[in-house]
Amino acid sequence: MLNSPEHSPALNAHPERLRRWRLVLGGGEADGVSMGEGGQELGLSIEDRRMDDALGGLYDAPSGSRRGGLGASAPKVARWLADLREFFPSDVVRVMQEDAIERLNLMQLLFEPEMLENVEADVNLVGTLLTLKGVMPAKAKDAARAVVCKVVDDLTKRLEEPTRAAVTGSLNRAERNFRPRGPEIDWNATIRANLKSYLPEKRTIIPERLIGYGRKRRSLRDIVLCLDQSGSMASSVVYAGVFGAVLASLPAVSTRVVVFDTEVADLSENLSDPVDVLYGIQLGGGTDINRALAYCQGIIQRPEQTILVLISDLYEGGNEREMLARARTLKDSGVNMIALLALSDDGAPGYDHGVARAYAGMGIPAFACTPDHFPGLMAAAMRGDDVAAWAGTQGIVTKGGAAG
Repeated sequence: MLNSPEHSPALNAHPERLRRWRLVLGGGEADGVSMGEGGQELGLSIEDRRMDDALGGLYDAPSGSRRGGLGASAPKVARWLADLREFFPSDVVRVMQEDAIERLNLMQLLFEPEMLENVEADVNLVGTLLTLKGVMPAKAKDAARAVVCKVVDDLTKRLEEPTRAAVTGSLNRAERNFRPRGPEIDWNATIRANLKSYLPEKRTIIPERLIGYGRKRRSLRDIVLCLDQSGSMASSVVYAGVFGAVLASLPAVSTRVVVFDTEVADLSENLSDPVDVLYGIQLGGGTDINRALAYCQGIIQRPEQTILVLISDLYEGGNEREMLARARTLKDSGVNMIALLALSDDGAPGYDHGVARAYAGMGIPAFACTPDHFPGLMAAAMRGDDVAAWAGTQGIVTKGGAAG
């Protein structure tokens, strides 16, 4: 059992430790922090009192209550958020924001522009805003979209180049042409191929073989991202929307983004703007994976050149037997199907273990993937590598098999 700070000689000998205890325990009669035998209360600087007020507004809830002292004033919350960002690092701020929403019933304050303009934006907040966008007052919609745009821009800057490099590095974007016309000659490749015919006396190369750029194909791979938009998948959907837009910008692949709950929506026409993709998503509702796979089955034209990434926790609300049969049909047709239980940094997800095992038995790997791993995953799939083996090299445990 931890001794009271006022009875600890070590703590009394170090005012800085007492200060930290005072901020951890809070003020009032219960904390028991004093400077010595006289019981004099520990003094706090003006900055410490502001920090103490910020912590107290969230965590000094009365016994048996989940509500603290922030009240319902959006401007007051905005000032509180500004104090948090001043005194704590951004990762701590995000944790405290999540605690505030849970403990202080601040969900309705997400609708206030003043709060949205001062919030520390992250993927989880974007998921919350997308969930609530249908009931958000008009005065808050512009501020909410600005938050979504900021997070999407940050994610795109972080993820675009690794994705582009992984995709272009795994695919040959043009066929070689060995009977090129003048404008089609790849001079760098031609020179390298004919170095053996270099004539020193003439200081020239006799090109015995011309190498040219071929006609670019329509696409070398077709990618379908099939996103479960149930509420539990919010963070995954945000990341997948950004990746879908990045992949759609690459001429070497043809990309489709399909979202589903009990209905199915094809958002592929919006892929030029990831924010439009996200605003086309209706987070929440039930789950009908079978219906979504049926739609994907209908749009796949080149099964052996198609990578289908199903991003879902695999809890099927529709016909599970028919869904599993459809997944097997897709796999048997040559589609490279992958089940991502989560595409987020949120840790181990909850998922349907029975469906994951059934997928594993069909040769469909099922595992959770962080956004930083996703480019490597797509590169492995495009090369035709064993995706489950690739996951093992990354320390990712596939679900449903012996290791899951």
